[in-house]
Order: sequence, then C-alpha cells, then structure tokens
Amino acid sequence: MTPEQPAAGVPLASATGRWVLACSVLGSGMALLDGTIVNIALPRIGEDLGATLADLQWTVNGYLLTLAGLILLGGGLGDRYGRRKVFVIGVVWFALASAACGAAPDSGVLIAARALQGVGGALLTPGSLALVQSSFRPEDRAKAVGAWSGLGGVAGAVGPFLGGYLVDGPGWRWIFLVNLPLAAVVVAIAVRHVPESRDRTASGSFDVRGAALAALCLAGVTYALITAGGHPSWPSIVVPAAAGVACGVAFVRTERGREHPMLPLSVFSSRLFTSMNVVTLCLYAAIGGVFFVLPVQLQIAAGYSALRAGLATLPVTVLMLLLSAPAGALAQRIGPRLPLTVGPLVTAAGLLLLTRLGPGSSSYVADVLPAVVVQGLGMSMFVAPLTATVLASVQVDHAGVASGVNNAAARVAQLLIVAALPLLVGLSDQAYRSPHRVDSAFGSSMYLCAGLCGLAALLAFALVPTGALQEVGAPAAPQPECRAHCGLSAPPLEPGPGGATRR
Repeated sequence: MTPEQPAAGVPLASATGRWVLACSVLGSGMALLDGTIVNIALPRIGEDLGATLADLQWTVNGYLLTLAGLILLGGGLGDRYGRRKVFVIGVVWFALASAACGAAPDSGVLIAARALQGVGGALLTPGSLALVQSSFRPEDRAKAVGAWSGLGGVAGAVGPFLGGYLVDGPGWRWIFLVNLPLAAVVVAIAVRHVPESRDRTASGSFDVRGAALAALCLAGVTYALITAGGHPSWPSIVVPAAAGVACGVAFVRTERGREHPMLPLSVFSSRLFTSMNVVTLCLYAAIGGVFFVLPVQLQIAAGYSALRAGLATLPVTVLMLLLSAPAGALAQRIGPRLPLTVGPLVTAAGLLLLTRLGPGSSSYVADVLPAVVVQGLGMSMFVAPLTATVLASVQVDHAGVASGVNNAAARVAQLLIVAALPLLVGLSDQAYRSPHRVDSAFGSSMYLCAGLCGLAALLAFALVPTGALQEVGAPAAPQPECRAHCGLSAPPLEPGPGGATRR
C-alpha cells in the first residue's frame, strides 16, 4: 500500500523521503539520459537503417517536437489528477515508446516512436520535480530539490558514456531498451512508496487547443526546414511553413483569450524576461547544434568509436556539475550581467577551438580536450545565472511559469537548430557518410554556433541591468533551488512557490 503523506510533508531523512527522492531521480534520469545518449548513436542508426540525414534529424526532432509542445501542459495534469498518477503514466508511456524505438524496423517507425517518447517525457519531466516539491516538508524542500537536480545531472553526465558503450557493444537499439528495466523499478517504487498528492484548488479547463496549435506550429516550421535540405519543389517548403506560421498566430490568439492559458503571455510584459528568453534561444540553439554535429564529426570524420566519441564530451558535463553552483553564487553577489556576457564568449572560444578537429586529429588530448574544457567552463558560467535572472525578472508567484517557459524555449531552440543547421552548412541527404563533407560542414557549424554565442553575449551585455539579482527583478525574487545541473538539453526546471512547475 502507498503510505499516506503527513499533512506537514515527508521528512527527507525518512525512509519514505528517500524512496520519493530515488523514484523522482530515476524517472527524470531516463529523460536526461535520452537527451545525451541518442546523438551518439545517430551515425550507427543511419548505417543500420539506411537512413538519410533528414531521417536522423527527425529522429532527434520527433522527440523534441512533442516534448517542447507539451511540457508546459504536463505539470498541470499532475496538479489536477494526481502527481504520482501522471508521473507513473509518463514513465510507462516513455518505456513503451522506448521499446518501440528499440524494435523499429525502419526509420519511419523509429521517428514515430520517438515522437511518442516525447509525450511520455513531457509528463514525467515536470512530474518528477512536482513529486519532490509536493511531498517533502517545507524545511526539507530546497535540499530535496537540490539533491534531485544534482543527481539528475549525474544521470545526464553518464549518458554519453553509456550510449557509446551500448552502441559499440550490444548495439544502438539498447540505448532505448535500457529504459525498460529502469522504468519497471521506478513504477514499483512509486506504487509502493510514493504518496499521492494533488492541488485541491486547481480549476478550469486544460489548454488542449493551445498545446495542439503550439505543436503544429513547430511541426510545420521544422518540416519546412528539414525538407528544404533535400532541394525539393517550393510548394513542399512554403505550404508547411505557412501552415506552421498560421498555427503560431492562432496559438497567440488562443492564449490571449483563455482564462487559464498554457502560456500566459503576460509574463512577456517584463522586458528582462523577454530578453532572457531571446538569450536562451541563442545559447541553446548553439548548444543543440554542437551536440548534434559533434558526435557525427568524431565518428565519421575523425574515426572515433561510439564509446570514445561519448567520452570525448564528458569534461563538459563534469565541469558544469562541479562549477554551476559556484557560478550561481557568484552571480548572486556581483549580478548576472558579467557571467551572462563572459560565459557565452568563453563558450564561443571553445567552439572555435573545435574547428581544429578533423580527419587527421589522432590525439584527443591535443585536438579535443582543450576545446571541450573551454566550452565546459563557458557553459558553467552562464547556466545558473541565466536561470536566476529569469526567476528574478517576474513576480514570485510566476516563478514556476517563468521557469517552464524558459525550459520550453531552450527545447524549441534545439528543435529549430537541428532542423536548420544541415541546410545552413550544406550537409544533406547521404553527405553525412562522407568524412570530407562532414568535416567541411562541421567547421561551418562551429563558426555559426560560436556566432550565436557571441550574439547572446551582446544581448546580455546590452539588456541585462547591472547590479545584484535582488536589484534587477521583482522584490524578494526566488533563488534557484536546482544549483547543480549539467543543462545540456535545457536550463534547470525550477519549482514555483506553490509547489508546481506549471499550473
């Protein structure tokens, strides 16, 4: 039987508290693993399934599309129908979709299964944080959320290593099948040990129409960008692009007219909040572009094994886990403007160093390590200050909404860059199998991503006020609770003051 949750909440040091934390960390860890593990396997997936580059783009974007389109809705479902219930549904959904990915006979089935996997991710990602935030007693809550964030970051750091090991060993299908036993453990813990909770005051209808329009908008634009890489007829590009834009316009109108919108447009009345989301789009487009093309460059052009390619980027995640908390503390003292300006510039320097990587790069220590260390240092500087500034830019009651919007913006940025980057650098169809073509496109990609980092630095310098965070935004701005985070997929998802990441 599931234990009853005390009215005051569960102590972190109790047996139930440890089970709740383990359940939420393992559940969110599946999604975090997916964010880093799949890109390592793309070259092998393409070889095994005879996939084109467009197929590989959709393998990544099928997941990102449904995740980005539905993640703002996921937390609200848990508030209404039960956080544990919706979390368990998300875990089971994610596992079943993972099984379909692992059994996919061709790229079309894989892409469809990845889209279904994103739906599960949209339920379990905010649900795992909601479990922690709603289960623990107030005095233990910040510590529990911090532990959830840090341990989840470890899962993200393990992803490239585990992905490379599985791809080189039993095969790429196991990067998906490994989720099945993990999901079984999570469900067993949740059903037996995690108390149920819900928001008894939640009211109003869900913004299903808004979620559908957002997903259709992203799908139309993404389809047009990916299709354009194959040099098709103009109608096959213009029609989906126009449909996507029309859905985007309809989405904005829908959100303006709803009493309980999925995306409350009022948060964008804050100039700082809007500016920080533009900076987020630039930075996470750059990060998404790098981690999409770097594994291909390492394996196709430089001749690395999948395991070696996964280990090559490990310093980035390790540095972020170690340094994100100190960087956030520094931003609290000196203000976010300097870290948000210097961090992207240092990241850009690391990406420029990566242009030395090519077919003749036999030494990891000389050709790759300096670049990823500089990149990791730069990313460590800006992830925590970015989150803190987003939270400080709105009133305290809107902190959870602001964090959810910022997290979704980062995923949208990655969705769009994966769709657009091959088109922008001239890599299409079967060209990703050619070491020479991949190497040429990789160099152009790094310059483009470094340029995006430079643009983010310029925007932060121009738009972020000087002074400490308390002076920048709303009075008594909430401090980030997710202090240790490896932020490769999105900024940390922060809880709102009421206990949920999204209402």
